[in-house]
Amino acid sequence: MGKSFSVGNRESKLLSKIESSKTRERDRAISAVRDNIESFSNKVSMRLVETGLVETVSKNAIQEQIAKCLETLCRAEVFDIDFKIAPFRTLVASPNVVSLYLTAYIVETLINHKDVIDIFGSDEDIYFCIQKETAALMEKSR
Repeated sequence: MGKSFSVGNRESKLLSKIESSKTRERDRAISAVRDNIESFSNKVSMRLVETGLVETVSKNAIQEQIAKCLETLCRAEVFDIDFKIAPFRTLVASPNVVSLYLTAYIVETLINHKDVIDIFGSDEDIYFCIQKETAALMEKSR
């Protein structure tokens, strides 16, 4: 049986601040992607192909699929985003929602695309490859 905690006013305020900062960071990341879908999808697809994580017959097809995924992310409800990234939530300690969403898309959906020959590496390898581009985008948007 789990221990029950009584949350006081001070703890409640602290938990509220933590939750609102996570929400703000998520909104900021999605907003940065929304403003740069074409260039971001190009950079992510290029990096995935160059690092050998994705083997494909058409890099442009991969870029188009990633752009569509990002457009879906920008229009999705919070529940839909959380549902998509749920299996990958424990991949890293404090994940970026955009990188995690794209990782889930690549591992679960893009692998079945007709222009993808194979996807190599672990889920962490794919996440960190995408995270490098996401971090650069977030730094640029500040």
